Amino acid sequence: FGWRPRRDSNSRSRLRRAVLYPLSYGGLSPGKLRPRRGPKGNVPAWTSAWRLRWHGVTSSSFYSRPVRAGWWSAPAARAALIIVLLVLTSCVRQATPSPAEQRSTPPPWSAPRDAISYITAAGLEAQPLSSNENSRVVDLRITVDGTSVEVPAHVGIDRVRALQAPVHTHDTSGQVWLEGRETDAVTLGQFFTVWGVRFDDHCLGSACGALKVTVDGKASSAPREVRLAASRTINITASS
Repeated sequence: FGWRPRRDSNSRSRLRRAVLYPLSYGGLSPGKLRPRRGPKGNVPAWTSAWRLRWHGVTSSSFYSRPVRAGWWSAPAARAALIIVLLVLTSCVRQATPSPAEQRSTPPPWSAPRDAISYITAAGLEAQPLSSNENSRVVDLRITVDGTSVEVPAHVGIDRVRALQAPVHTHDTSGQVWLEGRETDAVTLGQFFTVWGVRFDDHCLGSACGALKVTVDGKASSAPREVRLAASRTINITASS
């Protein structure tokens, strides 16, 4: 018996076959897979089934009949999927960053998550994470009430928005990095603003009893104005 696709007068079935079948067949047109006819013009059932399997077209209980589909069906489906994804992603907005706060609490002090707000509060330019020109490193050591305070990683780095300040940290080693544009004028006070910790001539966080800052072994009378680019080692000692 010959294999021939039956005509379907139902418009819903025709629509289903025209839209869903090409996606299942990957854009391959079963209409092009006509096997050779026998001596009497009939097509053996095994020949039809074998040729369809060879070309990746199989039947199921739900979709039992192939449908004609042009070569453009699979690319069109992929293009439609890409368009849908672009529309969905364009509708998703980044969360509004929380405002910058200068903490007046005892240590430890973590790195702010929304660094963009703190970079702006410090009057610095937010730059891409790939900005690594003019690299300098300053060693910062902090002691509060006789206990060493860890300088956390990712101070000044906004990983959500892929931005960083020209002054930031990469790890907890105490190394403060100057990278990117306009690093020469960055001060110690701006670094603490980016960190979100109160720092002035008298207080560090909640420690306002005594404050001593030495830069390369010399005491500083204006600690907030210390230029990091002109420094190698900075020691801060504070007590409550």
